[in-house]
Amino acid sequence: INLHANIPEKIVNDSIKFKAYLNKLKAENQPIEIKLPNGKKQYLYYGTSLILKKLKYYPMGITLVIILLCGVVYFFLATSRASEQNRLWAGMAKETAHQIGTPLSSLVGWTELLKAENVSQDYVLEMEKDIDRLKMITDRFSKIGSIPQLKEKDIVKIIKDYYEYIIPRTSKLVHISLETPNYPIIVNINELLFSWTIENLIKNAIDAMKGKGTIRIQLIDNNHQIQLLISDTGIGISKRNFKTIFEPGHTSKKRGWGLGLSLAKRIIVDYHKGQIFVKESELELGTTFQINLKQV
Repeated sequence: INLHANIPEKIVNDSIKFKAYLNKLKAENQPIEIKLPNGKKQYLYYGTSLILKKLKYYPMGITLVIILLCGVVYFFLATSRASEQNRLWAGMAKETAHQIGTPLSSLVGWTELLKAENVSQDYVLEMEKDIDRLKMITDRFSKIGSIPQLKEKDIVKIIKDYYEYIIPRTSKLVHISLETPNYPIIVNINELLFSWTIENLIKNAIDAMKGKGTIRIQLIDNNHQIQLLISDTGIGISKRNFKTIFEPGHTSKKRGWGLGLSLAKRIIVDYHKGQIFVKESELELGTTFQINLKQV
């Protein structure tokens, strides 16, 4: 080596390191051949500059930044669209509640007239139950889009009340059984929204059974947690759809918007901080949904 430059002193002063550095330069680039006047040749060995090494990674860095920017823009647009859709659904729900209110008031008046006409009180009582149900449905829709209030209530009573209401209004081809503890279980709950969840699951079960079969409702006290199991003998759900069935728009029916289970998930997970999932299902044998809520 006749001449060197830009090499750290600690390498130059160590012959072994110096030779290893020269071999590294030979491997990096083809040397430049220098012809001397006396016919002899010398070779200039050089390495890649630090700037060039950094420049190799700049396109990768720029590409990564562009991907991140595109991701941020996509997330912003998707969030904005979802927010707009949520506002639209909330507006439609509130308008529906408003529209139902007018004929509902008339029905209340008609029941009073029927009482005056000495119509069988059993008929009037059932009509009043249905009117109360319509009032509850109106109240549900009017609350969409707002944060629901949770109150400490006995979940055993809530489920029994719904069971007593649904039995006379269900086809005799559908057998519904109820199993609950014989003591109250207090849970922080919004009764209107929670009963809506049960209603959606029961309706889905009846549809899955095509109007004929058995539905089993079980409320289990599991220490500090309650487990609500709703089983049917319907067509079942494929395992690959265990999660997608809770997505908005997912439906296997010819009619309907596929919002029932999506609403159920939002009510249980977002509002009640609980869990809802498909516990088990077999095609042509039936499905079991499970809801978990914390006790007070």
